[in-house]
Amino acid sequence: METRRIGIIMHGVTGRMGMNQHLIRSVLAIREQGGIALKDGSMLVPDPIIVGRNANKIEALAKKHNVERWTTDLDAALANPDDTVFFDAASTQLRPTLLRKAIEAGKHVYSEKPVSEGLAEAIDIARFAKQSGVKNGIVHDKLDLPGLRKLKRLRDSGFFGKILSVRGEFGYWVFEGDWMPAQRPSWNYRAADGGGIVSDMLCHWRYVLDNVVAPVKAVSCHAVTHITDRWDEAGEHYTADADDAAYATFELEGGIVAHINSSWAVRVRRDDLVTFQIDGTHGSAVAGLHTCFSQQRVNTPKPVWNPDEPQAMNFYEDWEEVPDNMIFDNGFKVQWEQFLRHVVEDGPWNYTLEEGAKGVQLAELGYQSSKERRWLDVPKLEI
Repeated sequence: METRRIGIIMHGVTGRMGMNQHLIRSVLAIREQGGIALKDGSMLVPDPIIVGRNANKIEALAKKHNVERWTTDLDAALANPDDTVFFDAASTQLRPTLLRKAIEAGKHVYSEKPVSEGLAEAIDIARFAKQSGVKNGIVHDKLDLPGLRKLKRLRDSGFFGKILSVRGEFGYWVFEGDWMPAQRPSWNYRAADGGGIVSDMLCHWRYVLDNVVAPVKAVSCHAVTHITDRWDEAGEHYTADADDAAYATFELEGGIVAHINSSWAVRVRRDDLVTFQIDGTHGSAVAGLHTCFSQQRVNTPKPVWNPDEPQAMNFYEDWEEVPDNMIFDNGFKVQWEQFLRHVVEDGPWNYTLEEGAKGVQLAELGYQSSKERRWLDVPKLEI
């Protein structure tokens, strides 16, 4: 079978997300399976070059995973015409500059989110990519989670009837770092370094709500820094000044109300680290990362409020699990395959940098809403 090479410049893959989800479980996994089957019958095989500032770190990563090419010279990598795609998973603060440099070098660009810290920058880089004619994309990994795919399948089938509301719970306890090492990097909790859960998560909730339920029309958000004393990777104390929790309510198209709690200061007693519940006139469903449970109106129990007696009903028993019905691949890998097909054969792709700007817009409005303590409309972006 004929194979076609595609060179990918991968920047920022020594970090947890870039290394695990993008390099190992996506690009290298595609390579190991023999590539991506194209319409002409050939197989598209990625050939990555990984780029980072720390030569020892990047070389060790390359050797460990049999990546032949690595460099600390990003400019030299961008100058190579044989590598046509640039990917960034490094610092949000540097991302607009890096993407612009890659676009100027004629590369197609794909990046982690958020695409920038501010809306003006996000719009600017989206417009620049559009005007330059390069293929471009933003990661939207949660849409390909098995649980959310099942939830969307229920919506598309009309299962819910008229959708009334959405309830989302995301988060877990991130240790402060004194007696137990923190499981997230310390920059997440420093505003000057681009930290903050509103910036990190509302860009996700934008594409989840827009695509799984209905477009977001307005937002009311309360951002909080619950824990101010934290310890960094070196065990040094620092004062956390970025928000570690956000309590946001959204008005969606069709009068649907959505409320999502996001917190790194919450202990988990639910089915998963993130759950979404959709309630409608004909049925309800709750999805986690992988599972989804539904309840039709004919199966809905009829509890009676009686505070004088212990609750005798087991409400979990009245829900039915939505079957897989198919094999679900890693969501990041699925999107890499979609984007690379888009680059080489113009396959379908909706998640451009313009969609990334919508996520930044919602985060920016979330911060404004929290500061001003009021509802804000989400205007349509003109890019």
